[in-house]
Amino acid sequence: MFDRTLTTGADRRAAWRDSLLVDHALFRTLWTNFAEVVPGRVFRANHPTPSHLARFARRHHLRTLVNLRGHRQCGSDALSREAAPRLGLAHVDMAFESRGAPHRDRILRFAGLYRDLAFPILMHCKSGADRAGLASGLVLMFEGGTAEQALAQLSWRYGHFNRSRTGILDAFFWRYRADAEGRLPFLDWVRDEYDEAALKRDFVAGRLSSFLTDQVLRRE
Repeated sequence: MFDRTLTTGADRRAAWRDSLLVDHALFRTLWTNFAEVVPGRVFRANHPTPSHLARFARRHHLRTLVNLRGHRQCGSDALSREAAPRLGLAHVDMAFESRGAPHRDRILRFAGLYRDLAFPILMHCKSGADRAGLASGLVLMFEGGTAEQALAQLSWRYGHFNRSRTGILDAFFWRYRADAEGRLPFLDWVRDEYDEAALKRDFVAGRLSSFLTDQVLRRE
């Protein structure tokens, strides 16, 4: 757990040690998992290092960084939270889960938040695979896209495995496609018909894929 403010060189060095070794940012220095979701407006990635964030902000004229991990006591969080205003970015927390049925209230909160963000935005979680995939799928639904387009954001190309426990995120969009697409607008379905408990009850994860994501890759 890293709970310091970055006021001294020692604090900054400690934040980097925690980020690189505890939060696995050592891998993210080489692999950014960066992709465009909505052309020119919305992008996704794993948790960016300050140098990656500076490059993305400059190249894509970013105005907002959306943190899908929520406020965490780790070096990666401290470093990106400190870097964002220095780069002229608003920093917004919008926490999602990766292994539970998406919460109705969080989806509706995100929809309201999305309307008021300064674009272009970059959304990130830890690995850029699961929560970033969910948020990207939601963004496409907010923009009038289809469930099929949303599901494409939850892909092995980003490191997402739909047979693991994180596959419940895919099941969420599958449920909308089966129950309401073409009959009810997405947010109306979320607000009036979506049943979190039923989705959780009906979803069955694969053991091997869950072991891979939870124990080997150490996903959040």
